[in-house]
Amino acid sequence: MILVFDVNETLLDTAALAPFFEEVFGEAAVRGEWFLTLEETWMTATLAGRYHPFGQLAKSALRQTGWRHGVEISEARQGQLIDMLTTLPAHPDVAPALAELRAKGYRLTALTNGTLKAVQHQLAHAELDAAFDVILSIDSIASYKPGQPAYQYVADHWQVSTRELVMIAAHGWDLIGAASAGCKTGFIARRGKVIDPQLFQPDWQDDSLTGLSRQLIADVSPM
Repeated sequence: MILVFDVNETLLDTAALAPFFEEVFGEAAVRGEWFLTLEETWMTATLAGRYHPFGQLAKSALRQTGWRHGVEISEARQGQLIDMLTTLPAHPDVAPALAELRAKGYRLTALTNGTLKAVQHQLAHAELDAAFDVILSIDSIASYKPGQPAYQYVADHWQVSTRELVMIAAHGWDLIGAASAGCKTGFIARRGKVIDPQLFQPDWQDDSLTGLSRQLIADVSPM
């Protein structure tokens, strides 16, 4: 099996954005509202067949959040958010877990809704880029996750069936999309992230990438 990793929140810690939202809105918790708006924006774009690069959508979500709170968001603030997104730190469990998986012979793929240039910068800054065999962006096909073309894109890159992929993410919507495309799924229950088992049950689940990786090593053979 080939392991495929979501990037933002799954590998990289968006909690590092909290000081920005505290400064702009006076409340760090607004970060969650902004991210939910961003998710809604790219899913709407996907359903409507209207693609815009991730950075544009991130800025739009910030402007929308500002309007709801009566806060005017300047171009400089929008640029500051994008800069911070590209320099997020990795969750502490990520580097050792990826190193263990590589040592066991697994092929590792990063798959992001961000642009390729942005994710390459993100993973290099977090010192994770060397852990991956390939880094892929949906920007190449102009179709966001959780749409099925995103997961087929990874399968096509490796010239395998989607049944040979394990999608690993901290987002239920990502895993539901991957499962619908034929992939196996692994859920990392980062802080605040949940999946309703009455609606969807991932193949593997843990509250850390370390624990999830050990389950995969026990259950899944590398290709």
